[in-house]
Amino acid sequence: MILVMLGTQNNSFHRLLEEIDKLIEKEVIKEDVIVQAGYTKYESKNMKIFDLIPREELEKYQSEARIIITHGGVGSIISSLKLGKKVIAVPRYHEYAEHVNNHQIEIVDTFNEKGYIIGVKQVSELEEALIKIEKFEPKKYELNNKKMLNIIENFIDKV
Repeated sequence: MILVMLGTQNNSFHRLLEEIDKLIEKEVIKEDVIVQAGYTKYESKNMKIFDLIPREELEKYQSEARIIITHGGVGSIISSLKLGKKVIAVPRYHEYAEHVNNHQIEIVDTFNEKGYIIGVKQVSELEEALIKIEKFEPKKYELNNKKMLNIIENFIDKV
């Protein structure tokens, strides 16, 4: 099962769900897809979509998922890594009214560069990422507040 996590931002992320729908239709994705859509209103015959679900239920889906596709939110990425999951992250873009700014691009780039996830810049790269993830061995995420603070500080310094 693939879990898609769009977070709780009050902005739509249609682009990602449209691309996943296409990949299901092309049979690139052949397994069940469950979506925590937040405020993204999207209908699909190919995916089971929830708006906001209780944390315990989301954690259950996270632990059962083989792959997690998520927006570029730090919370969604880290909670998935803590469970040892293979993660593909796709940033929301300000230009598409998906977020207030483009900070998710840098978050995804940072986690990707460090070997924790497969990060993509655009939804059109998702098919390739799904192929790569099969052989991808993510760097083990270890809770290290000092290390995470350094990552966050470096990110803030760049902005």
